Amino acid sequence: MAFEQFEQTKPFADAIRTATQQKSMPPWFADPAISTFSNDPSLSAKEIATLAEWATGGAPAGDVRDAPAPRVWAESWTIPQPDLVLEMPQPVPIPAVGDIEYTYEIVPTHFIEGRWVQMAEVLPARRANVHHAVVYVRPPDSPWLRHAPVGVPFTASTLTDPAERAGAMWTDSDVLLVYAPGSSPDMWPATMAKYIPAGSDLVFQMHYTANGTATSDRTRVGLRFSKQAPPQRVLTLQLTNDHFVIPPGAPDYRVEARGTLPNEATLLSFFPHMHLRGKRFEYNLVSEPQRKSGDNGGESSARFQPLLRVNYHFHWQMSYRLATPLHLAAGTELQAVAWFDNSRNNPHNPDPEAAVRWGEQTYDEMMVGFFDVAVDAHLNKKDFFVRH
Repeated sequence: MAFEQFEQTKPFADAIRTATQQKSMPPWFADPAISTFSNDPSLSAKEIATLAEWATGGAPAGDVRDAPAPRVWAESWTIPQPDLVLEMPQPVPIPAVGDIEYTYEIVPTHFIEGRWVQMAEVLPARRANVHHAVVYVRPPDSPWLRHAPVGVPFTASTLTDPAERAGAMWTDSDVLLVYAPGSSPDMWPATMAKYIPAGSDLVFQMHYTANGTATSDRTRVGLRFSKQAPPQRVLTLQLTNDHFVIPPGAPDYRVEARGTLPNEATLLSFFPHMHLRGKRFEYNLVSEPQRKSGDNGGESSARFQPLLRVNYHFHWQMSYRLATPLHLAAGTELQAVAWFDNSRNNPHNPDPEAAVRWGEQTYDEMMVGFFDVAVDAHLNKKDFFVRH
C-alpha cells in the first residue's frame, strides 16, 4: 500500500501502530546490544509512542499548512543518477514453473583505464523472480569462465569445458555488489571505493525463481565513479561453510565458518545470506586462547567478541554498516555462525521431514557471511591474501 498522502495512510492507522510497536516495521534485525550501525532505520521510543497516540486518537489529520512538499520518488535508481549503466545484453527467459539453474551473463565494460566505483546498485527488471544476484568483477587476466559465451545468458550445465562446469559457482574474482530482497545499494564515503581494472568484464550471476508466470529479465547495474583515486579500496570477502547436513526437524541447528585476515583491514559492514530455514546469524572476533595458571600448561578455550547478531529474515536480506568502522590487525580471526530452523514451527520451511544440504535452490540452504573491508588502494584481492 502507498503512504504518500494522508487519505491513503489513515485506513492503516491501527496496522501502523501494531507494526511499529512490535518493531516489525521498519524492518531491522540486529541486536542493539551488540553494535551500532549507520543504516539502522529503527524508530525511537518517542516516535513509536507518537504513532500509537495518533492511531488511538482516531488518526486525525494535521494542519494542512504544516504539510511538507509532495515527495518526488525516483522511478528506478536509489543512488543518484548513475554515470554509467551496464545492462545484460540479452534477456533471460524465466519459465512459469520449475527449478531454474543459476544463470550467468558476461558484460564487457570496455574500460580503457581502471575506474573507481563509489556507488553501485543492481536493478533487476523482474524483482519478483530474483532470489539474489551477485555481480563479479572479472579482470582481464582471470581464467574464470574464459570459454563461456559473452553477452548471452548461459548456465553451468551448458558449458562444454568440464572444469568450467564444476567451477562456475566458485571464483576468487572480487564482488562488485550483492543483491537480495531487502538489500540496499553500495554508497561509500569519498575516501574509499571499489575498483574495476581496465579491460574487465562484469559477470552477472543470477538466481531466478519461478512464480507461476513466464517472463524474462534484463538486470542492470548502475555505477557512479569517484572523481579521483581514493586512499582505500573496498573488498567484499566472505566466510562460507558448504559442508553441512541439517537433520529433519532440527529447530536450532548450528553451522560455523572461520577465517584469518592475512593483512590489516578496516571492517565496514556485514551481509549474511541464508535461505528459508535461516533463523539467526552472527559474526564474532576470535581471540587467542589464554594459558591457564598452574602446572599443567593447558589452554583455555578461545574467547568471542560479538560484532553482529541478527534474527534472520529471508525476505529482508539487509546489510549492516558499522557506525564506527573497526580496524583489524593482520592475523585477526573472524567467525560466522548460522542457526537453522528445520522444524514444523518454521512457517517458511518447505519440508521439515527433509535433511537439508548446501544447494542453489530456495528449498536447499546456504551459509554465507559476506563482509566488506577497506584496505590500501594499491592492494587487489589476490595481493591482500598474500601472507607475510
